[in-house]
Amino acid sequence: MLIYIIVGSVRENRTAIKVANWLHQEIGNFSLKDIQTEIIDLKEWDLPIFAGAHPPATGIYDQPKQQQWADKIATADAFILISPEYNHGYSPALKNALDYIGKEWQGKPAAYIGYGSTNGSRSIDQIRQVGTQLGLIDSNAVLEIRDIFKRNHTETFEANEFEIKALKVTIEKLQKYHVR
Repeated sequence: MLIYIIVGSVRENRTAIKVANWLHQEIGNFSLKDIQTEIIDLKEWDLPIFAGAHPPATGIYDQPKQQQWADKIATADAFILISPEYNHGYSPALKNALDYIGKEWQGKPAAYIGYGSTNGSRSIDQIRQVGTQLGLIDSNAVLEIRDIFKRNHTETFEANEFEIKALKVTIEKLQKYHVR
């Protein structure tokens, strides 16, 4: 099972990449059979704001990076979407990435990780609504990172015991909903 960890922030000094690196390493430490992860960094993908002539649901991709993005997303079996909370919503970079394509999201389980002033709860609520509309399977796996502003002072994200346990549950839920 290939799980893409999608880094939903493109800002300088972002926390999302630290969380993604922790996820990737920690999942590897679980030594789970048949689980692979890959970090998909939206900053590296640099997707322009969607301005295509055709709605992505049509499957007609007329922007240069659309087909590349579609091909990449199509290869994943599941997703962990990471987003900060910006003004009670989620990252515009993540919204753009989700809206870029259509059918490649469908039928695949997703988990959601957020952080911010409300521990990311509002951003997660919104991402889940959009994900459902896109056809993602909501695995009901949610991790809200608490006290991020107090904890984000090093180059790496240091999870607490609760977050490590929650990550194990997250992976189990993604496995449960994974269509083989």
